[in-house]
Amino acid sequence: MSTPGKEVDVTLLQRRMRVALGQEPGDLLLKGGHVVNVFTGQTEPANVLIADGWIAGVGPYDWTATEELSLSGEAIIPGLIDAHMHLESTLLMPAELARVVVPHGTTTVLADPHEIGNVAGVAGIKSLIDASESLPLEVFFLAPSCVPASKWESAGAELDHAAVAELLGHPRVIGLAEVMNFPGVLDGNDEVLRKVLSASSRGLPVDGHAPGLSGQELIAYVAAGVRSDHESFGLEEAHAKADLGMLVQVREGSSARNLDTMLPLLVEDRLGDWCLATDDIHVDDLIDHGHLDGLLRRIVAAGVPAARAVRHATLVPARHYRQFDRGAVAPGYRADLFVVEDLVDFAAHSTIKDGEIAARSARPAAPAERPSLTTGNTIHLGPLDRAAFELRPASDECPVIGIIPDSIVTKHERRAIRRDAVTGCWVFDPKQDVALVACIERHHATGRVGVGLVSGFGFKRGGALGSSVAHDAHNLMVTGTNPADMMTCVRALEEMGGGYVAVSDGTVVARLPLQMCGLVSTLDFRMVRGQLDGVAAAARGLGCPLAAPFGTLSFLGLSVIPELRITDRGVFDVSRQQIIAV
Repeated sequence: MSTPGKEVDVTLLQRRMRVALGQEPGDLLLKGGHVVNVFTGQTEPANVLIADGWIAGVGPYDWTATEELSLSGEAIIPGLIDAHMHLESTLLMPAELARVVVPHGTTTVLADPHEIGNVAGVAGIKSLIDASESLPLEVFFLAPSCVPASKWESAGAELDHAAVAELLGHPRVIGLAEVMNFPGVLDGNDEVLRKVLSASSRGLPVDGHAPGLSGQELIAYVAAGVRSDHESFGLEEAHAKADLGMLVQVREGSSARNLDTMLPLLVEDRLGDWCLATDDIHVDDLIDHGHLDGLLRRIVAAGVPAARAVRHATLVPARHYRQFDRGAVAPGYRADLFVVEDLVDFAAHSTIKDGEIAARSARPAAPAERPSLTTGNTIHLGPLDRAAFELRPASDECPVIGIIPDSIVTKHERRAIRRDAVTGCWVFDPKQDVALVACIERHHATGRVGVGLVSGFGFKRGGALGSSVAHDAHNLMVTGTNPADMMTCVRALEEMGGGYVAVSDGTVVARLPLQMCGLVSTLDFRMVRGQLDGVAAAARGLGCPLAAPFGTLSFLGLSVIPELRITDRGVFDVSRQQIIAV
């Protein structure tokens, strides 16, 4: 992989010209394919000639090259670009992620490392940047704008505007990541706006995150210089953001799935410049459904012309993020290419990165050398026992965090619940679909625990689920039917340094250790997939119907997504911006 921003040596440019003119052979010739032109929307027969990692020529000419890839009419499209994702949410180290997504045609991702930033600060972010070097996958980073996401969360680190400015000086950091603290923007918060200006004054893009924002508040948010957004509840909201010039990033992750909702706007071509993003996606979804190639298949099946769909997954995000050397199959562009059997199923034939064949027939590349682990155990708990999870509601009806399937938005419910006649503590009733949920501060050993109630996990028997992945402060998140099983979850997470764990009737029945900051596994992607299947099966065994139970659990602490959340300070009402009594 070439170094981002590195100037092309003039001798290489001179060679590229000679190769284009047929005066000497290139390095690789793709012969007999059909090229998708993302500028004109046409798909025509053409050969593609590559020299020194760049496209030297596209056309019908009889070029020669040291290596030739003979095609039989397959389509050649630009390498796919994921416009917004969190590497940590895949649960994989960057090298393992590359093994999964490169065979599916992804050659570039735009990563927001605020997950590891919330745990380990600038040092953690730089370790993730280092771990993504020299891969057949270009990983660009955006400086996290919200570490922590809000004042209501207790993170392991805090990045002020000076730290953000420092990160923006790194050659692999190309913009400001999602400005989640939109209330801070609207209030004119000095620190928040300094971060925005630190990027915009350098001419770098500023990503947004404004779920449900509308009217004059949305206008003011955009006026601050925010230019994209991946959070839209529905068609009207997405269209309003597009009208104001925002790049609407159509998200399809593991816990939040918005593509089907947005398809009518894509078919009608009413969003202007949109693109695709996975945001938070787990390894099992990547293995089972592919990456952006799977989304293209669904978009084209819905009625979007293939060339248009490809353009929005390649050239549009490349231009938005000022990466003008990629996103098209054209002379003078980086030779990042995806060869597919056709423009209907997008079945993978080959992936080419920087002019080299990186994958064939969707098969993963050989394992890369994994970097040594240096973070150690980042789970630091204060004094804690099962009594911390005993909830004594004030009445027989109380607020409950209502889960919405396939969404990270929650409902503010009021539910009738059961209480013990003697102690007054909440008591589990499988007929009610209400469970305990708790957030335990894990960075500074404060012993602080917030406890509330949640619906949607569907527990039918005694047990609990626990996670050290808890967006975005990444404190411990546990839900369950009783304090004893929840305490067992916490001790298991503490012992293994974080991860996912499932407990049934006092026994740990499945676990997925995440050795790096309690966020990322250092194992082979297949092993991680197996462990993820194990904890998911254990959750189903407890009665949980959710497609991604641990992903859903991990978002319940995010204090910038409506309506109710649970932080280490208690149940938080996002709309009212206050902790509420249960």
